Amino acid sequence: MSLAKVNSAAVVGLEAMPVEVEVDISNGLPSFTIVGLPGKAVEESKERVRSAIKNSGVDFPTKRITVNLAPADIKKEGPAYDLPIALGILLADEKIPKISDEIMLVGELALNGNLRHINGILPIASSLAKKFPQIILPDDNKDEASLVKGIKILPAKSLKDLIYFFKKEKNLPFYLKKYNNISKQKYEYDMAYVKGQEQAKRALEIAAAGSHNILMIGPPGSGKTLLARTIPSILPNLLDEEVLEVTKIYSVAGLLSSHEPFINIRPFRSPHHTTSNIALVGGGTFPKPGEITLAHRGVLFMDEFAEFPRSVLEALRQPLEDGVITVSRAQGSISYPAQFILVAAQNPCPCGYLGDPVKSCICAPTQILRYQKRVSGPLLDRIDIHIDVPRVKYEKLADEKIAEESAKVRKRVQSSRMIQAKRQRKTNSELIPKQIKEYCSLDDKSKDLLKSAVNQLNLSARQYTRILKLARTIADLAGIKNIQVSHIAEALQYRPKEHSIY
Repeated sequence: MSLAKVNSAAVVGLEAMPVEVEVDISNGLPSFTIVGLPGKAVEESKERVRSAIKNSGVDFPTKRITVNLAPADIKKEGPAYDLPIALGILLADEKIPKISDEIMLVGELALNGNLRHINGILPIASSLAKKFPQIILPDDNKDEASLVKGIKILPAKSLKDLIYFFKKEKNLPFYLKKYNNISKQKYEYDMAYVKGQEQAKRALEIAAAGSHNILMIGPPGSGKTLLARTIPSILPNLLDEEVLEVTKIYSVAGLLSSHEPFINIRPFRSPHHTTSNIALVGGGTFPKPGEITLAHRGVLFMDEFAEFPRSVLEALRQPLEDGVITVSRAQGSISYPAQFILVAAQNPCPCGYLGDPVKSCICAPTQILRYQKRVSGPLLDRIDIHIDVPRVKYEKLADEKIAEESAKVRKRVQSSRMIQAKRQRKTNSELIPKQIKEYCSLDDKSKDLLKSAVNQLNLSARQYTRILKLARTIADLAGIKNIQVSHIAEALQYRPKEHSIY
């Protein structure tokens, strides 16, 4: 046999598509050519494959070798094609018998023939499980692949083991252990140890219950960052389908390891204010998920909110509205999920002490105005909760009483989320206009209060709907079926206030 074909896969966004690795060996001057739009890492696989085959005790054919990665119009990137190329060469050179069409092969080869961990196994296994019931992969990737049901996993440690396996000289057992989402989560930060700031804690509880975005404004040292870091401790545990979603993202981004094969806690991402546009929303020559996608189903904390470049902040507007970010490049467009809770924190002015009762602000009016305008009105419109975080007084700091623990808050948040899931199968922040009309009906008193607020505060249509969603969450936290006037009143308290910097 001089022509062979084995199956592999290419990751596109968060999904995968099948790739046929065709190998032709013919007479002529010894050469090794790879075609089919290979990237730099794929081109370099020639030397890895050559050394791995030799060091596995098999002679490398001294003939003209041509490898085609089909379909040829999709860019192939990464070292995952090492294993299928090596086995394709051995098959074409009749060193091993035919490989079943039901088997998919992925893996990076070391020079000694060992198999190394690769990125993107979960999207590959989950997308192609129906087409390829069996997958051969590096041993370090077996736990990650076990998240997928209905696929037989055959892990291998080296190319030599697979050669013996296909020649029926050695048995490689299928990996039968399956993922189980049972873990005792430990949180480094707990609301019980945050001194004072009861209003801010209440706002964070509402934000967590309905997946609402929140902006905290206050002087340096008032506890904004500490409050933000307690949010994961009050969020409900990830559901099994959410674990799969989040782990896919981290697998493609290369942030999984053999020691942590899946993500079963809600992400908390905190990019620095010097983060670039691409780092935040994703992209690059070979598009990768950005920080907003890595925060999917979790929290994106942006400290020093006004210090981020204007272009970076404006890039948040579309994903905050749609829950999806679309990265468009010359080769095509890729969409990544981006359903996260935005938690932003900033000072009221450059020095941080505007409106502080103890320390005077030293900023000039023009400096304050320039600082205020760094965050645009349309972006602020997309933030449901604006809360002032004032200086904590000594009496609160010296109080040795422990406040309410995060575990108790999490139970209330969990109950609210269950109500929302049963009613509309999504959080309140994701409600569409039709559902707002159905689930956010108001009595006459609530309508009168909201009408007065819209007229006096000049609220936009977006602000109006977000107040209704926020009131719906407040009612759910209280376990009340219909929105009442007190819920509307509290929701209105979280709009930017006249005495704030906005």
